Amino acid sequence: MNILLAVIIVVLTVFIYAVMAIIYKKYRLPFLMPALTGTAGIVVLLVLFHVPYSTYMVGGQWINQLLGPGVVALAYPLYKQRQQLLKNWLPIVGGSLAGVFAGMLSGMLLAVMCGFSRNFILSVVPKSVTTPVAIQIVNHLGGDSSLTSVFVMIAGFTGAVAGVYLLKLFRIHHMIGSGIALGSASHALGTAKALEIGERASSMSSIAMTISAIVASIIAPFVVWLVFN
Repeated sequence: MNILLAVIIVVLTVFIYAVMAIIYKKYRLPFLMPALTGTAGIVVLLVLFHVPYSTYMVGGQWINQLLGPGVVALAYPLYKQRQQLLKNWLPIVGGSLAGVFAGMLSGMLLAVMCGFSRNFILSVVPKSVTTPVAIQIVNHLGGDSSLTSVFVMIAGFTGAVAGVYLLKLFRIHHMIGSGIALGSASHALGTAKALEIGERASSMSSIAMTISAIVASIIAPFVVWLVFN
């Protein structure tokens, strides 16, 4: 019975994503990206039919397990662009470092200005880092990992949707700059968006996402100390 339920959920999820992908290809509006609209569609269905999250995850966990191979697959365009990476290592590393530091500090300062609790502020620190790493960081800091997961999703979707408009607004058209910005601000979702710009942008976004995760793990305690002291 569980296997049948899991298959139905997987098929339904893939179907919804495929429909949203067709709509996105037709209109090409950033806020119609299938990762966002597909997620919203599934949430609406779960609420309308009163389906518990645990029930959905009977099949959803199968899809979730594909995230690992999906991230590893990003190594291919990274390998193809290895000469560009070696040639431009300084702006790539520098841009990634600036991006992760600005992302962590701005999130904390905004939370402090809004008068949120310390637990809330700590939970927002790793919002621009991929979820598995963000959860480990916030557990070490003493924040709430559930809140952090929400903030990571918000950062990812916001960057993937608004990032293109911001790049145009500030007239950033270079593949390397665009990729670093999306990867360091919006992790995997930003990298997926960068892939639409071009293979080079996707490669830069992928390495920026990786560098951001490593650097954030190291400097998170320092940023927290900086804000609270």
